[in-house]
Amino acid sequence: MRWLELILFSTYAELRAERARSYLGFLWWIIEPAMNMATYYLVFAIVLKTGQPDYVPFLLVGLTLWQWFKSGVSHGGQSIWQQLGLIRQVRLPLQVFPSVQILADTVKFAFILGLLLVILWAYGYKPNVTYFALIPVLLVELVFTAAVAYLVAAAMPFVPDLRFVIEQVLQVVMFFSGVVFSLDSIPPGLRRWFELNPLVELIGAGRDILMYARWPDWIALGRVALISLAFFALGSYLIQRYSPRYVKLPT
Repeated sequence: MRWLELILFSTYAELRAERARSYLGFLWWIIEPAMNMATYYLVFAIVLKTGQPDYVPFLLVGLTLWQWFKSGVSHGGQSIWQQLGLIRQVRLPLQVFPSVQILADTVKFAFILGLLLVILWAYGYKPNVTYFALIPVLLVELVFTAAVAYLVAAAMPFVPDLRFVIEQVLQVVMFFSGVVFSLDSIPPGLRRWFELNPLVELIGAGRDILMYARWPDWIALGRVALISLAFFALGSYLIQRYSPRYVKLPT
């Protein structure tokens, strides 16, 4: 409980400091991803003329869920490496550092999700009973994001240049996650390789709920949940295992 209070307080402090660094404050949490969405829409829907008639909501749902994952992995993955100086001065579970960053990104995601719902309603995708399924879907994505962030955070202090690699890897993974195109357009033989990516299931479940009023595939979601929990446990173990070595690394 003491560490949970520390995480919550640190998350509040992180969000407050980030808001203070920008003249627009918390509005920037909405403006920045909105500009990112507009860029992808311009490229894929206007310039390349890809996608189906409902491509705008299709793209926005995918980008919203993807951006949450990307931000959590990118920020959480660098958190231990960035705080090596502080780690030498205080004794606490190092899982706190990525957890704070992930939770901060989750708070910002909540603002974007609210904006997304308004846009979807304006397009005619009204609230429906399957919205209740958003809770388990988002919880599974949160665990999966934390799992990947923990694994990256455990490795980055030893290989700081990994921060450059991870950004490029995430960019590639986005195109293998069905964010900007439907998997229905992929040949069946190739599609099954795409479906090995847990994000494909999570983004697909989000679209099923928000756009088509369909319940997610609970079996597939449960499989992703188990994978996420396994990698979360592995990432947490590695951080704990290498904690004594982090304090000896140069800053």
